[in-house]
Amino acid sequence: MDVRGGALLRNLQRVREAVGPDAALIPMVKADAYGLGMPQAVEVLSPADPWGWGVATVDEGTLLRELDPERPIVVVAPVPPDSVAPGVEARLTFGVSDVSFLERVAVEAEEQDRDVAVHLEIDTGMGRAGFDWRTVREWGPEVAALVGGRVRCQAAFTHFHSADLENPESVEVQAERFRDAVSALPKGVGGTMLHLCNSAAAFRTPELAQGGVRPGIFLYGGLPGEGLPPPEEVVAVRGRVALVRRVPPGTTVGYGATYRARRWERWATVTIGYGDGIRRALSNRAEALVAGRRVPIVGRISMDMTVVEITDVPGIEPGVTVTFLGSDGGETITLEEMAGYLGTNNYEVLTGFTPRLPRIWRDDNDTDTDGD
Repeated sequence: MDVRGGALLRNLQRVREAVGPDAALIPMVKADAYGLGMPQAVEVLSPADPWGWGVATVDEGTLLRELDPERPIVVVAPVPPDSVAPGVEARLTFGVSDVSFLERVAVEAEEQDRDVAVHLEIDTGMGRAGFDWRTVREWGPEVAALVGGRVRCQAAFTHFHSADLENPESVEVQAERFRDAVSALPKGVGGTMLHLCNSAAAFRTPELAQGGVRPGIFLYGGLPGEGLPPPEEVVAVRGRVALVRRVPPGTTVGYGATYRARRWERWATVTIGYGDGIRRALSNRAEALVAGRRVPIVGRISMDMTVVEITDVPGIEPGVTVTFLGSDGGETITLEEMAGYLGTNNYEVLTGFTPRLPRIWRDDNDTDTDGD
């Protein structure tokens, strides 16, 4: 996997341009920075001076604290009870979805004699976490009784469930619910920062991102939603040809013999497979790039090998690079194209590449396409 660090940084800068200079940037670096490598991503993005970072687990936050001792690290997902103590010790900021969890945080903060910041998550329609916006007058006073002292309520946030859709009416509905809930909170509860927007909402409704914004997929080269500006390409996934064969009509390839040569064909066996994250469901459907030309993937993708049909591409020998994601010449295979074949989204494609696939971070002046 080739990763263009400069493109990653410029994508964050484009988010900054969209939302304005005053919004707090909270780049999402969860899931190992969407599979690219969190340590490298944090190093590359730090010159943009983000307000803080977003993660999903205390383990992620603890690792990140070693990389960045100062900036806030917000754990945006609920965490199990036994993660509270290490999270407090690592000076993480918890997203809080219920009173009982906030009670545990308050107790642990006192026991460790540490100040802890929390962000209240308000559920306005996502449904998976957060305080119910409809019952704020019930839980608001309970929260107010627990913040202060060692626990400081720094912010409130919500998640849009359909900001990736073009003209989603639900965004304004959820935003209005959020505003109503925050206005109903007791004084001093809800913090001084409100953050609602992911990548899609940052571009679609930048007026809602004036407090803070949580960009994710756009940073890593994924289109965040319908009708939105495309990001710079960040990731390319490539393998090398290990074997070239010329086979007669009728020759079969792969488990199940699902492809049969239609003529005299040339096949290239590439040393990459679903053990690296080139999903088996791409078999006999998707394409790869060889010498700047599209070629079909033939037969079932194996754990360690993928075969492409190169009959019409002359001069291909062992050692030549094959691109499964990214650009070669004037052709590009995007995350969205790959996701379309798989019936999923670009997030799952990006985070699905396995640790066996090396992450090779390159600067913008490195145009070599011969990486693994």
